[in-house]
Amino acid sequence: MDIEETVANLHRAFASGLTRPLAWREQQLDAMRRMLADNAQALEAAVLHDLGKPAAETGLMEIKLVLDEIKFAKPRLRLWTRRRHKVMPLLMQPATSWTVAEPKGVALVISPWNYPVLLSLQPMVDAIAAGDCVCLKPSELAPETSALLARVIPEYMDHRAIAVVQGAVPETTALLKRPFDHIFYTGNGRVGSIVMQAAARQLTPVTLELGGKSPVFVDASADLPRTANRIAWGRFINAGQTCVAPDYVLATPDVASELADLVASAIRRFFGDDPASSTSYGRIVNVKQFDRLSALLPDASHSERGHVLCGGQTDRDDLYIAPTVLTDVLPDAPVMQEEIFGPILPILTVRDAREAVAFINKRPKPLALYVFTRSKATRRLFERHTTSGALGFNLPLGHLLSNRLPFGGVGASGMGAYHGHRGFLEFSHVKTVTSKPLRPDTLRLAYPPYSGTVRILGRVPLRYSR
Repeated sequence: MDIEETVANLHRAFASGLTRPLAWREQQLDAMRRMLADNAQALEAAVLHDLGKPAAETGLMEIKLVLDEIKFAKPRLRLWTRRRHKVMPLLMQPATSWTVAEPKGVALVISPWNYPVLLSLQPMVDAIAAGDCVCLKPSELAPETSALLARVIPEYMDHRAIAVVQGAVPETTALLKRPFDHIFYTGNGRVGSIVMQAAARQLTPVTLELGGKSPVFVDASADLPRTANRIAWGRFINAGQTCVAPDYVLATPDVASELADLVASAIRRFFGDDPASSTSYGRIVNVKQFDRLSALLPDASHSERGHVLCGGQTDRDDLYIAPTVLTDVLPDAPVMQEEIFGPILPILTVRDAREAVAFINKRPKPLALYVFTRSKATRRLFERHTTSGALGFNLPLGHLLSNRLPFGGVGASGMGAYHGHRGFLEFSHVKTVTSKPLRPDTLRLAYPPYSGTVRILGRVPLRYSR
């Protein structure tokens, strides 16, 4: 595929006005819905081949979420694209003004491997809803899924306005040299910085959905058995390869040991005594990631890395790492220096909620932060004194599942957000329009030469009334 020609064709399609009518947008969303319905089993099989991810997990956490995004966006398009009238200042009267959301143009969506269906198609739903042309670059680390998307998308959707470019670093680099009107990247911060630098050369706006170490705080007031179930579910779904998975737990001393045992019990209930044989537990994406994760596990010569309470077993040939809980982990342990992005859960102790807040605030701003407590004061403390892409009380991953909530990071965990109306706006330009009749010309009060009237109009009050 000639990348230069592909991108040029998309720009020509957008310039023709092809994607602007709401009817076209609705047709393309319907086409994506049919594509997912007709190819659900094939997509599940492709993701299973690429990641070892259970088919049910792909259906629930990928295909269904894209279908939910379509279902939410399509009936709201006319509302979202409607003029929104605003009041003009007195000096401008009589006058009218409004804003209108218009498509940005051609959007580049660069998707990752860990949720290769969801994170390819969900941003596309928002871009299509906004009226953009889309160039999708799926991850080469999920090759079966990438190839399947490249085959079925042109079969169902308008190939004039929607293109798929397969490949690895050379193809992504070539795409980033082409002109786009918006770039949407999901992945790690190192590559996100490269994407942002490339976008800066052409002053292209970007959305960066990155990651980070999403902490969990648990205190004694929490319902520990249910807390353990939810933490284990959020941590070990997709074998821990989820950007908003709980990355580590901060627990008060009276909670840490019991909570660790309960998480270990939850793992046994979820995946059995031998998770390697469980059809509900996935695998690590490749040898490189397997080796990186294995190096984070404790061994006899590195006691500061903590102790393995459960799990710890690995099989390099099978890309298998057991769901693992670590206790007695020190803050400077290797597992605490980078986003884990795998099935390892360190549990550390803190004196109280304020120490947990201080611990979190010393580190880069996370994509998500989860707090399990019954205390209203503790909830207020975390809401007011921490910053994260999202904050969940007693619920991990909740914001990921809702079309009504913006999903995005802050600082090192990303910029921009999407899902639902927020995603529509991310791929739109909100244009301001003003209109004032030539008669009567009240604006003449501001024309030079400046009179006493202008001085009165422009006078800055020495104090404002409360």
